[in-house]
Amino acid sequence: MSTVDLDAAYRLNPRAALDVLSHSCEHRERCSLGTPDVVRLVRALVMHASVRDALDAADLGGTSRARVVAALEHLAATGVIVVDP
Repeated sequence: MSTVDLDAAYRLNPRAALDVLSHSCEHRERCSLGTPDVVRLVRALVMHASVRDALDAADLGGTSRARVVAALEHLAATGVIVVDP
């Protein structure tokens, strides 16, 4: 699995649709990908210099932040989000 570099800038892969996050919850991990926190953060990535900045701006609690980072790891591994060159 790919590791998200919290100090790098990421963006939604232009080939991926954001609605991929809201697919049916066949698997528990897919359910967490479509949470409002994850969707908001993925949309906000382009407005921040790094993932860490986007997470800080989202002002998530510790548990929510950990879940969002785990979801971002999955999204990076599957190519839904990519490093912004």
